[in-house]
Amino acid sequence: MENKMKDGKKEFITVWVRDPQIQKEDSWHPFVDYEICVHTNSMCFTKKTSCVRRRYKEFAWLRQRLQDNAVLISLPEIPPKITFLSTSNAKVLEQRRQGLQEFLEKVLQSNILLSDSRLHLFLQTQLCTTEIEACVSGLTDYTVSDAVHRHATSSQRFPVEEV
Repeated sequence: MENKMKDGKKEFITVWVRDPQIQKEDSWHPFVDYEICVHTNSMCFTKKTSCVRRRYKEFAWLRQRLQDNAVLISLPEIPPKITFLSTSNAKVLEQRRQGLQEFLEKVLQSNILLSDSRLHLFLQTQLCTTEIEACVSGLTDYTVSDAVHRHATSSQRFPVEEV
C-alpha cells in the first residue's frame, strides 16, 4: 500500500508471512504457525517494525472480526481449512502461506480496516485472541498502543524491503 505523506515521501505498509513452523499441542494435533513481519512508515501504526507468530485459526478469527466490524466491505478470503494437515506436504504449506500473505496485503489496503484495533494487535503483539478482545473492549489495564509497545517482538532477521 502506498500513499503520499505530508513531507512528500510515499507511505508504505509491507507485510511478510513466512517461516511456517510445525508446532505440536499434543501428539495428535500438530499445527503450523507463521511469522508475520510488518515494516511501515504509516501514521496508522505506532510501531514501525514488528514480527509475531500466528496460526491459521487466528487468521480465521481476525477475518471474522474484521468482517463483523466492516459489514459493507467484502473482505478477501483466506485459504480453506485443511482438515487433515499433512505437515510433510511443503507445496500445501507454501500455498497456504501465500494465501495468508495475500489476505493481509489486501486488508492493509483498506483505510477502514486499518482503523480496527484488532488488526494492529494481531499484527504487532503476541496477545492471544481472547486478550485482544479484552484490550479493544477496555477490559485490560493497558491500551492498544501500550499493548503494541509492551507485547511486540522484533526479529533480528527482519527482511530487507523489496523494491
